[in-house]
Amino acid sequence: MIAVQCARFGGPEVLELADVAEPVPADGQLLVEVSAAGLNFADTSRIAGSYQPTPVLPFVPGTEVIGRTVDGRRVMATTFDGGGFAERAVVPAADAVDVPDGVGDAEALALLVQGLTAWHVLRSSARVRPGETVVVNAAAGGVGSLAVQLARHFGAGRVIGVASTEAKRDLVVALGADVAVSSEAWGYAGRVVEANGGRPVDVVLESVGGAVFSAGLDALGNFGRLVTFGNASREGRPAVDPATLADRNLAVAGFWLRPALAVPGAYREPLAEMLGLVAAGKLRPLVEAAYPMTDIRRAVEDLLARRTTGKVTLTAPSRH
Repeated sequence: MIAVQCARFGGPEVLELADVAEPVPADGQLLVEVSAAGLNFADTSRIAGSYQPTPVLPFVPGTEVIGRTVDGRRVMATTFDGGGFAERAVVPAADAVDVPDGVGDAEALALLVQGLTAWHVLRSSARVRPGETVVVNAAAGGVGSLAVQLARHFGAGRVIGVASTEAKRDLVVALGADVAVSSEAWGYAGRVVEANGGRPVDVVLESVGGAVFSAGLDALGNFGRLVTFGNASREGRPAVDPATLADRNLAVAGFWLRPALAVPGAYREPLAEMLGLVAAGKLRPLVEAAYPMTDIRRAVEDLLARRTTGKVTLTAPSRH
């Protein structure tokens, strides 16, 4: 079968289409004829060799797929061990979620890693309360665009989106944010506080890292919470002094989806609710960033260069 293979660590240039052996499902696994796969920032770290645990070379990247099983079920599932960027993939049977026909492939994939992340950083980590002000960094991205909408759905009193360009900020407002501001680290806290009527904010959802992480802390008010769940800038996260947190009773929480899914009720239930919201037109995943899997290098380049908005998906080779 045709798959995307990474035979050495690096950037987009190391990715090649290759003819590889078809995976054989073991007990507790399903073989899926892949119709589409999701591309995430974590995939670029695996390709670069900076992700832990480091994949064994050569490997087929891709950690989320949607397609049909041999008995015709339309399912989506995470494949955290990789293998998704291929014509066929094996997935854990226990993780396969049936997808209604009224939800498109890309829309469904947007709810797996990105949707579940947005859900849990708001509900499980930040524990947003009705009426609170929520700031969403990278608000035009896959997680951010869903977090803006879910924050409103969960009762946030004010939602402030943060994005890099005017076009992206316009999009964020169209998705339901009350206002959107520039993502530049310099002056970040001042812009956010101003956008909140001169008051510090309650929650910052932070996936950029570096100077933006520190600026997010500066924008928080008493008992404010910052949830860090990514490092798109690859600048790292500055050390946090507990005394600084105590000055305003601040909390910093980290989030990683994979261990969160071991918690009962953390996987199927949120997905079922979000699928229902999409089918009812109440949640709008951004899915315009779609590429043929044969154009994997350009897809990764665009993702790394921040040229994409919303969910990035790859259509399987068998669909061309």
